[in-house]
Amino acid sequence: MKKLFKLWPAIFITAMLTACTSDFEDINTDPDALSEAPPTNVLLYVIRYTADQLGNDMDGFGTYAGYISKIQYMDNLGGVAPTNNTFGNRWINCYRGNEQLRVVLEKTEATAEGNKNIRWACRIFQIYLWLCNIDMYGDMPYSEAMKGSSALGGILTPKYDKEQDIYPDLLAKLKTIADEMAAGYGTDDIGEGDVLFHSDVNKWQRFCNSLRLRAAIRLSAVAPSLAKTTVEEIAGNPTKYPIIDSQDSKAYFKWVNSSPYFERWYENSRSRDDHGFFDTFIEHLKKMEDPRLAIIAKPAKTDGEYRGYENGASSTPDDLGMYSRIGAIYRDDPAGTTPFFKACESFYLLAEAAVLGWNVNISAEEAYEKAVRLSMEDNGVDEADVEAYLAGKGKWDNTKERIWWDQWVALFKENLEAWSLFRRTGIPTADVNYVSRRSMFGSAHNSQPFRVQYPEHERLNNEANYKAANQGIVDYCWGRQLWWDKRTGVK
Repeated sequence: MKKLFKLWPAIFITAMLTACTSDFEDINTDPDALSEAPPTNVLLYVIRYTADQLGNDMDGFGTYAGYISKIQYMDNLGGVAPTNNTFGNRWINCYRGNEQLRVVLEKTEATAEGNKNIRWACRIFQIYLWLCNIDMYGDMPYSEAMKGSSALGGILTPKYDKEQDIYPDLLAKLKTIADEMAAGYGTDDIGEGDVLFHSDVNKWQRFCNSLRLRAAIRLSAVAPSLAKTTVEEIAGNPTKYPIIDSQDSKAYFKWVNSSPYFERWYENSRSRDDHGFFDTFIEHLKKMEDPRLAIIAKPAKTDGEYRGYENGASSTPDDLGMYSRIGAIYRDDPAGTTPFFKACESFYLLAEAAVLGWNVNISAEEAYEKAVRLSMEDNGVDEADVEAYLAGKGKWDNTKERIWWDQWVALFKENLEAWSLFRRTGIPTADVNYVSRRSMFGSAHNSQPFRVQYPEHERLNNEANYKAANQGIVDYCWGRQLWWDKRTGVK
């Protein structure tokens, strides 16, 4: 695995060089070099780069989700327009990753029967990238995207498709893959490039169905029939449609303990000490007597108390030692992980579906308690503390809010998903101080951004479609809410 990580820049360059002219290739051919990157290596590159883009997010999604607050070197990221460089790179990651995987699928099409497993992995990860992008940006180029070559249509300025058109199509594609995989696995080895599931096809199948579950619940308020049908199909046939239901099958990217492939939060900690917690996050954990507090956060050095800082404060606190830092398992491990899908999430989603009255073959209470136990296990919490929590402040109370609050805690470090949970449910609720005193927009907004701003290169290179998509968006990130965001009273 370390060898592949060290090789990925060379692999990418090799792939790019194959697009040069034939004369150049004739003159500069290295007989010992690969003419194109093997599919497993391309898959590795896309997964790793995605982990980099989604895992390096303390100032963005970590803030938007209500977790992380700046305590030093205050800037304008406490609830204001994000920088184009930071979030434009995530837009690029979606399209570049999709294009690279599309090329793999194109090159293996003639031998598809002998490459079933890696083709499924590539198709599933393509959809994962699309789902991440749509939850960041909303409307985006989709049906006409990546068709710049004449062979694919020569479309250099693709239109922006509506979220309500893209989401059902992504769900349909995931179902197609799920049905294909249920009919029987292929015989090919995905290869060493599968640094997510290590060539375990069953885990890719579980990832596929878990993404279906996540997307369906996201749409439960705007496309309830589609959501209900999807969830009940998955829950009604766990043999045909298995999900991520244990720590063994979770989708975690593990970093390599060597530079430059240190875990992203650890890499940041090597030279920075800028980040603490939202005071609301810490106070919620304390109020709930949640045993995950001691894992997620470190006690303040000054007095041993757990303490967060005001979101959007205009100045650094007088005594930095009075504030908690991020817990060791999340920030101090150079070979730590970036989560794409946690095992506990499947059961929070099923618990919500059960509360909605859908037939998911598990009660809301059972699913909720299973989710809590998996989250506690993931954090290394002792069993006695888990039981005390479930019998105490974390006890099931027959409400969606109990699911959402605990899910919010459990999603820590999977921050894009936690931000989406907040936008869909309003949890954490408005007691969070979302009006940043550092914001260039002053008090114009009372919520974290509804979306990520479209990158500057879209305005420059796809101007007409960019302007059409930008209608109703205010101050880059507010105004028009995402399709599935039905909160009221936010601006």
